Amino acid sequence: MTSIPIILLAAGRSSRMRGEDKLMQQVDGIPLLRRTAQRALTVGPVIAALPPQPNPRYAALNGLDVQTAEIPNAAEGMNASLRGALEHVGPDASAVMILLADLPDLTATDIQRICDCVKTHPDKLIWRGADQHGAPGHPVVFHQDLLPELLTLTGDTGARSVLEHHKDRLHLEPLPGRHATLDLDTPEDWVAWREDR
Repeated sequence: MTSIPIILLAAGRSSRMRGEDKLMQQVDGIPLLRRTAQRALTVGPVIAALPPQPNPRYAALNGLDVQTAEIPNAAEGMNASLRGALEHVGPDASAVMILLADLPDLTATDIQRICDCVKTHPDKLIWRGADQHGAPGHPVVFHQDLLPELLTLTGDTGARSVLEHHKDRLHLEPLPGRHATLDLDTPEDWVAWREDR
């Protein structure tokens, strides 16, 4: 287990799913959100950013040792979730991992591998998963020195500006296949992924 807290971003609206919730799609008999949280919990403590209650995503995490962060302004976009979840990170955290909840191929081994990079590449400030061809993806770990910058972000751009500002201190770690980059945003994406399995 690592001491790096893992922020699970799960407050988005699944707007491209035409009424369905991608994080509640069944994978291996459980909702994708629960499956991702279970994998993350084998690596470190998890803080899940969730939409305002009532929402079925809370029930999907029942019984798991996950700290939930309700994001009242989740409609603002990803950075509202990021700021809200960061408020639950203790001052002694040496770094924080940002993990998207909708990466169905990402394994616990992949998550651990990115955490391990913090020790194997201590000269960096950001450690990020990439696909097998080097395209950047998730998860992403940020050094504690960058947390104040993350707390100033607004809108739905994620941490792009922070990543760009510190690209000289970024380590990209290739993960198998498209584990770091394959997310399923539409019903068609889900059909294709299930057929590939």
